[in-house]
Amino acid sequence: MSKQTRKNPSKSAAPGRAAARPAAPRKSSATTPPAAIPAAKPKAKTASSAKPAVAGKAKPAKAAVSGGLAEGSKAPAFTLPRDGGETVTLASFSGRKLVIFFYPRANTPGCTKEAIDFTRLKPAFADCDTEVVGVSADSVKAQDSFRDKHSLATPLLSDPAHEMLAAYGAWGEKSLYGRKFEGIIRTTVLIGRDGKVARVWRNVKVDGHADQVLAAAQLL
Repeated sequence: MSKQTRKNPSKSAAPGRAAARPAAPRKSSATTPPAAIPAAKPKAKTASSAKPAVAGKAKPAKAAVSGGLAEGSKAPAFTLPRDGGETVTLASFSGRKLVIFFYPRANTPGCTKEAIDFTRLKPAFADCDTEVVGVSADSVKAQDSFRDKHSLATPLLSDPAHEMLAAYGAWGEKSLYGRKFEGIIRTTVLIGRDGKVARVWRNVKVDGHADQVLAAAQLL
């Protein structure tokens, strides 16, 4: 072998034969999974996109029921002491018409005038077969004094426990100079011969009231 051949052995390779290229790296048969794509967060509903809640049909407000009796209802039974100490019941007036006037307090100006007016008209009430009684929370002793002082002719019943007063709607909330309190509401009830309530007057104004009640009793 010549010196030239030893220095450059590649030249001794066959002509036209390309030099071998390095092999490309083999692809792995297992494919790499794509990176997980995070799920898109739901968009929060804005005030403009949110559907308005459908309101249900509003229920009509119930009418306030006033305390006391309804005209045409049966009059509540009662048993109370009266001036002089006797006992009076609703049955005591069976078969007759009955007027009951509830007054706040014996010997006060308005109550005195009202009781005197009913006493003045007692004969006219009797002519139309109507009895008249007064009721307050005063004691029997106070009713005796009231009767004697003003020569009253109508029975005056004592209801310190407020049972009859409440049953007839004559006891409830009152207001005076902005102060609220429980007390007797000046009320008058006319009961027919059948024992049913024919007329009710609430928050009575004393002037001329007894005459109005008499007119109603005459027509009943």
